Amino acid sequence: MTQDRSQKNMWMVRAGGEKNLFSEFKSKNIVAIGWNDLGDLSKINNVEEIKEKLIEKYPDEGKSIPTSAGQVGRFRFGFQKGDYVITYSREERVYLVGEIIGDCQWSPELEYKHTRKIKWMGEVLRDKLTTSTKNTLGSILTIFKLNEDAEEEIIQQLSGKTEVVIDKIDEGIDTIKEDTIDKAHEFIKDQILKLQWDDAQRLVAGILRGMGYKTRISPVGPDRGKDIIASKDGLGLEDPTIIVEVKHRNGQMGSQEIRSFIAVLRPTNKGLYVSTGGFSKDAKYEAERANVTTSLIDLDELADLMVQYYDNFDSETRALIPLTKIYWPE
Repeated sequence: MTQDRSQKNMWMVRAGGEKNLFSEFKSKNIVAIGWNDLGDLSKINNVEEIKEKLIEKYPDEGKSIPTSAGQVGRFRFGFQKGDYVITYSREERVYLVGEIIGDCQWSPELEYKHTRKIKWMGEVLRDKLTTSTKNTLGSILTIFKLNEDAEEEIIQQLSGKTEVVIDKIDEGIDTIKEDTIDKAHEFIKDQILKLQWDDAQRLVAGILRGMGYKTRISPVGPDRGKDIIASKDGLGLEDPTIIVEVKHRNGQMGSQEIRSFIAVLRPTNKGLYVSTGGFSKDAKYEAERANVTTSLIDLDELADLMVQYYDNFDSETRALIPLTKIYWPE
């Protein structure tokens, strides 16, 4: 007995990876996943058992165990007969859409041995889908559930209906781009916060070198508010000399910390106070009214500077937080 269409889920099962399984899925009327060392999934009763088996059979996966357990668990317990399933061919740029007609079974003759029987219904060209649906289908997970809008659009395309609007590409791409940039910014901040205090100090010095300054980092011990000295000549003889204090800790810096920092600055200096915990309103006021120019850099601004000057970083600074450049269509 199949489900009413309004109750059906649509699941992506990726056919890519080290081996493209699209043709095999299509010709054998199946979808399949790996994790073969788990053995026959029909003998496993819940996701916790899957997780225990993954820890036993794939100890090197470490932190990815919960994600893998979720993927295998969906294939074993989430998929229902009557649900839709979709898979993709990168070479043909086409999605194959079908209906699940079989339970999870062990297929020892196949390379990917966990399988489900599928009744394939047809194909949908990627180029005919809206940008929002393409974005939904772009998840890197092996298995995930599509949202209702994407599912409805694919079913309409499959049936040859033309109600779907496909002319919002630029707007959709801009939205996805902004979302991607925001996520990347947050991930960079996460990595900064994971640094040890001395590495955070080295990161700030590396950013300043990327901006064209030469830097000296104070040795461990009392620095009297001078963690880093930056200048154009590297000796501090050529004005202005930038005096840098770096605080890598939870909690905002208050007005007292800023007053103490400003007190060590000379009239020819410029002050730079970096706090990954941010600054209080009073601290910002102290910096604004200081007689010596003093800039405050919080975690957000530090991440922005990393991205802005990363191409100029030396190898030592890049090694602290390696970043990868992503190209985006104009």
